[in-house]
Amino acid sequence: MHNDQPIQIELDINTEGGIHDPDLSKRIIDAILFAAGYPVEYTKLASALGIDLSQVRMLCDEMAEDFYSGRGVRMMLYENTCQLCSREEYGNIVREALGLRRGVNLSPSSLEVLAVVAYHQPVTRAYIEQIRGCDSSYAIGVLVDREMIVSVGQLDVPGRPKLYATTENFLRLFGISSLDELPKAALSPDKGESADNLSHGTGEQPDADTADSALEPSASADKTEQED
Repeated sequence: MHNDQPIQIELDINTEGGIHDPDLSKRIIDAILFAAGYPVEYTKLASALGIDLSQVRMLCDEMAEDFYSGRGVRMMLYENTCQLCSREEYGNIVREALGLRRGVNLSPSSLEVLAVVAYHQPVTRAYIEQIRGCDSSYAIGVLVDREMIVSVGQLDVPGRPKLYATTENFLRLFGISSLDELPKAALSPDKGESADNLSHGTGEQPDADTADSALEPSASADKTEQED
Protein backbone atom coordinates (compact mmCIF):
# COMPACT_ATOMS: atom_id res chain seq x y z
CA MET A 1 0.00 0.00 0.00
CA HIS A 2 1.30 3.43 -0.95
CA ASN A 3 2.16 5.67 2.00
CA ASP A 4 1.83 9.41 1.37
CA GLN A 5 3.40 10.34 4.69
CA PRO A 6 6.81 12.05 4.33
CA ILE A 7 9.79 10.02 5.44
CA GLN A 8 11.63 11.76 8.28
CA ILE A 9 15.33 11.08 8.69
CA GLU A 10 17.32 12.38 11.64
CA LEU A 11 21.09 12.38 11.41
CA ASP A 12 22.84 11.37 14.61
CA ILE A 13 25.31 14.24 14.95
CA ASN A 14 27.47 13.88 18.03
CA THR A 15 28.25 17.31 19.47
CA GLU A 16 30.15 15.93 22.44
CA GLY A 17 33.60 17.46 22.37
CA GLY A 18 32.45 20.06 19.86
CA ILE A 19 31.87 20.05 16.11
CA HIS A 20 35.17 20.95 14.49
CA ASP A 21 34.26 20.32 10.84
CA PRO A 22 33.87 23.88 9.44
CA ASP A 23 31.52 22.82 6.63
CA LEU A 24 29.25 20.89 8.99
CA SER A 25 29.30 23.75 11.49
CA LYS A 26 28.23 26.19 8.79
CA ARG A 27 25.36 23.97 7.71
CA ILE A 28 24.18 23.71 11.32
CA ILE A 29 24.40 27.49 11.80
CA ASP A 30 22.47 27.91 8.56
CA ALA A 31 19.74 25.55 9.83
CA ILE A 32 19.49 27.29 13.21
CA LEU A 33 19.20 30.77 11.72
CA PHE A 34 16.67 29.63 9.12
CA ALA A 35 14.51 27.95 11.78
CA ALA A 36 14.77 30.92 14.16
CA GLY A 37 13.73 33.71 11.81
CA TYR A 38 15.06 36.27 14.29
CA PRO A 39 18.54 37.33 15.49
CA VAL A 40 20.37 34.55 17.34
CA GLU A 41 23.14 35.25 19.83
CA TYR A 42 26.63 34.02 18.95
CA THR A 43 26.87 32.53 22.44
CA LYS A 44 23.88 30.27 21.69
CA LEU A 45 25.45 29.11 18.45
CA ALA A 46 28.72 28.40 20.25
CA SER A 47 26.88 26.39 22.90
CA ALA A 48 24.97 24.38 20.27
CA LEU A 49 28.15 23.54 18.36
CA GLY A 50 30.30 23.01 21.44
CA ILE A 51 33.02 25.37 20.20
CA ASP A 52 34.55 28.67 21.26
CA LEU A 53 32.78 31.97 20.66
CA SER A 54 35.73 33.19 18.59
CA GLN A 55 35.34 30.18 16.27
CA VAL A 56 31.64 30.90 15.81
CA ARG A 57 32.36 34.54 14.95
CA MET A 58 34.96 33.45 12.39
CA LEU A 59 32.55 30.93 10.82
CA CYS A 60 29.79 33.56 10.62
CA ASP A 61 32.18 36.07 9.04
CA GLU A 62 33.06 33.51 6.38
CA MET A 63 29.41 32.62 5.81
CA ALA A 64 28.37 36.24 5.40
CA GLU A 65 31.09 36.73 2.81
CA ASP A 66 30.64 33.70 0.57
CA PHE A 67 28.22 31.07 1.93
CA TYR A 68 25.14 32.94 0.67
CA SER A 69 26.66 34.33 -2.52
CA GLY A 70 24.18 34.16 -5.38
CA ARG A 71 21.26 33.25 -3.10
CA GLY A 72 18.06 35.09 -2.28
CA VAL A 73 19.02 35.48 1.38
CA ARG A 74 21.90 37.17 3.12
CA MET A 75 23.46 36.90 6.55
CA MET A 76 23.41 40.00 8.72
CA LEU A 77 26.11 40.25 11.39
CA TYR A 78 25.64 42.41 14.46
CA GLU A 79 27.61 42.97 17.64
CA ASN A 80 26.15 40.08 19.60
CA THR A 81 23.80 38.35 17.15
CA CYS A 82 23.35 37.30 13.53
CA GLN A 83 20.30 36.69 11.36
CA LEU A 84 19.19 35.53 7.92
CA CYS A 85 17.05 37.91 5.87
CA SER A 86 15.89 38.20 2.28
CA ARG A 87 17.92 40.34 -0.07
CA GLU A 88 16.60 43.85 -0.50
CA GLU A 89 16.29 43.60 -4.29
CA TYR A 90 13.65 40.90 -3.88
CA GLY A 91 11.71 42.73 -1.18
CA ASN A 92 8.75 43.84 -3.30
CA ILE A 93 8.22 40.33 -4.69
CA VAL A 94 8.50 38.77 -1.22
CA ARG A 95 5.98 41.20 0.26
CA GLU A 96 3.54 40.65 -2.63
CA ALA A 97 3.82 36.87 -2.41
CA LEU A 98 3.26 36.81 1.35
CA GLY A 99 0.78 39.68 1.53
CA LEU A 100 3.02 41.75 3.81
CA ARG A 101 2.90 45.46 4.44
CA ARG A 102 6.06 47.50 4.15
CA GLY A 103 7.66 47.58 7.58
CA VAL A 104 9.07 50.35 9.76
CA ASN A 105 6.39 52.84 8.74
CA LEU A 106 7.50 55.96 10.66
CA SER A 107 6.04 59.43 10.55
CA PRO A 108 8.18 62.17 8.92
CA SER A 109 8.97 63.68 12.33
CA SER A 110 10.13 60.35 13.77
CA LEU A 111 12.21 59.63 10.68
CA GLU A 112 13.85 63.06 10.96
CA VAL A 113 14.77 62.41 14.59
CA LEU A 114 16.05 58.94 13.73
CA ALA A 115 18.21 60.38 10.95
CA VAL A 116 19.78 62.96 13.29
CA VAL A 117 20.54 60.29 15.90
CA ALA A 118 21.88 57.82 13.32
CA TYR A 119 24.27 60.28 11.71
CA HIS A 120 25.53 62.13 14.77
CA GLN A 121 25.17 59.81 17.77
CA PRO A 122 25.29 59.95 20.68
CA VAL A 123 23.10 63.07 20.89
CA THR A 124 20.90 64.81 23.41
CA ARG A 125 17.29 65.86 22.89
CA ALA A 126 18.45 69.49 22.89
CA TYR A 127 20.82 68.77 20.02
CA ILE A 128 18.07 67.07 18.02
CA GLU A 129 15.73 69.98 18.61
CA GLN A 130 18.45 72.48 17.69
CA ILE A 131 18.72 70.88 14.26
CA ARG A 132 14.98 70.33 13.70
CA GLY A 133 13.89 73.64 15.21
CA CYS A 134 10.95 72.12 17.09
CA ASP A 135 10.07 69.95 20.07
CA SER A 136 11.05 66.32 19.51
CA SER A 137 10.09 64.66 22.79
CA TYR A 138 7.15 62.70 21.30
CA ALA A 139 9.16 61.38 18.34
CA ILE A 140 12.01 60.38 20.66
CA GLY A 141 9.52 58.52 22.85
CA VAL A 142 8.12 56.66 19.84
CA LEU A 143 11.58 55.58 18.72
CA VAL A 144 12.54 54.47 22.23
CA ASP A 145 9.31 52.44 22.50
CA ARG A 146 10.09 50.75 19.19
CA GLU A 147 13.64 50.03 20.40
CA MET A 148 15.20 51.91 17.50
CA ILE A 149 17.08 54.32 19.76
CA VAL A 150 18.14 53.97 23.38
CA SER A 151 19.67 56.09 26.13
CA VAL A 152 23.36 55.25 26.35
CA GLY A 153 24.32 57.58 29.18
CA GLN A 154 24.17 61.19 30.27
CA LEU A 155 26.16 64.21 29.13
CA ASP A 156 28.42 65.65 31.83
CA VAL A 157 26.88 69.14 31.88
CA PRO A 158 24.39 70.79 34.25
CA GLY A 159 21.11 68.88 34.16
CA ARG A 160 22.91 65.74 32.85
CA PRO A 161 20.68 65.26 29.76
CA LYS A 162 20.31 61.78 28.30
CA LEU A 163 22.40 60.76 25.31
CA TYR A 164 20.64 58.76 22.59
CA ALA A 165 22.08 56.31 20.07
CA THR A 166 20.66 53.79 17.62
CA THR A 167 20.22 50.13 18.53
CA GLU A 168 20.94 46.77 16.93
CA ASN A 169 17.23 46.67 16.11
CA PHE A 170 17.69 49.84 14.04
CA LEU A 171 20.46 48.17 12.04
CA ARG A 172 18.37 45.07 11.49
CA LEU A 173 15.27 46.92 10.35
CA PHE A 174 17.23 49.06 7.92
CA GLY A 175 19.10 46.04 6.52
CA ILE A 176 22.64 47.03 7.51
CA SER A 177 25.24 45.40 9.73
CA SER A 178 26.96 48.53 11.02
CA LEU A 179 26.66 52.31 10.98
CA ASP A 180 29.48 52.40 8.42
CA GLU A 181 26.95 51.13 5.86
CA LEU A 182 24.66 54.16 6.25
CA PRO A 183 24.25 56.17 3.03
CA LYS A 184 26.32 59.32 2.96
CA ALA A 185 24.32 62.36 4.04
CA ALA A 186 25.19 65.98 3.43
CA LEU A 187 26.43 67.99 6.40
CA SER A 188 25.41 71.58 6.83
CA PRO A 189 27.44 74.34 8.53
CA ASP A 190 26.83 74.92 12.23
CA LYS A 191 23.66 76.83 12.96
CA GLY A 192 23.68 79.23 15.87
CA GLU A 193 24.91 77.83 19.16
CA SER A 194 27.74 75.32 19.04
CA ALA A 195 26.81 71.70 19.55
CA ASP A 196 29.95 71.04 21.60
CA ASN A 197 28.04 71.18 24.87
CA LEU A 198 25.02 69.37 23.48
CA SER A 199 26.52 66.14 22.16
CA HIS A 200 29.71 64.16 21.73
CA GLY A 201 30.25 65.31 18.17
CA THR A 202 32.47 67.12 15.73
CA GLY A 203 30.37 70.27 15.62
CA GLU A 204 29.24 69.38 12.08
CA GLN A 205 25.49 68.96 11.83
CA PRO A 206 23.69 66.70 9.39
CA ASP A 207 20.98 68.46 7.46
CA ALA A 208 17.77 66.83 8.77
CA ASP A 209 16.04 66.77 5.39
CA THR A 210 19.03 65.26 3.58
CA ALA A 211 19.69 62.66 6.25
CA ASP A 212 15.98 61.83 6.35
CA SER A 213 15.91 61.08 2.62
CA ALA A 214 19.03 58.92 2.91
CA LEU A 215 17.37 56.58 5.39
CA GLU A 216 15.08 54.02 3.80
CA PRO A 217 13.81 50.95 5.69
CA SER A 218 15.06 47.62 4.36
CA ALA A 219 12.65 45.57 2.31
CA SER A 220 13.62 42.58 4.42
CA ALA A 221 12.57 44.18 7.70
CA ASP A 222 10.08 41.93 9.42
CA LYS A 223 8.35 44.60 11.47
CA THR A 224 4.91 45.72 10.31
CA GLU A 225 4.19 48.26 13.02
CA GLN A 226 2.51 51.43 11.84
CA GLU A 227 2.61 54.75 13.65
CA ASP A 228 -0.63 56.61 14.19
